[in-house]
Amino acid sequence: MATPDKVAAVEEMTEKFRNSNAAVVTAYTGLSVAQLKELRRSLGDNAQYRVVKNTLTKIAAKEAGITTLDEFLVGSTAVTFVTGDPVEAAKGLRDFAKENPALEVKGGVLDGRALTADEIKKLADLESREVLLAKLAGGMKASMAKAAATFQAPLTKFVRTADALRAKAEQGGAGTPAPAEAAE
Repeated sequence: MATPDKVAAVEEMTEKFRNSNAAVVTAYTGLSVAQLKELRRSLGDNAQYRVVKNTLTKIAAKEAGITTLDEFLVGSTAVTFVTGDPVEAAKGLRDFAKENPALEVKGGVLDGRALTADEIKKLADLESREVLLAKLAGGMKASMAKAAATFQAPLTKFVRTADALRAKAEQGGAGTPAPAEAAE
């Protein structure tokens, strides 16, 4: 029979799974409490790192509609619930794991899709959302400027041609209209 504490823990984790756009499962064996504290700080405000019980996490994930985490929920397990940019959280985990090899990324889920440890590493290698959006905006701005120049070019060419003809006509050169002969 389930105790009220376990029921509350499952409900809390279920809500975290539902409210997160990503969850990363890690093994933390060999990390000290101080190192875990440092890891939590390094993840920032958009991610929460929690040491979890595997059985309760499996139940919570299933209740949240996530069935792809079962294979990762063995041994000592912690879950990073990401509510912001998943790239930032993946980078935080990757950077921490470089300095502390005891942290092992097992896998995770991003917007309902299962991710392997290698895919999470690739995610960490991406640029942040802000940088990608800035590059997209820059590319769009360049395209718009190029289009504006393309649309403006015929008008500019026409104005230059007309100005050249006017200047030539003022000098009495070719292109001057012939005087109209008086009809007799």
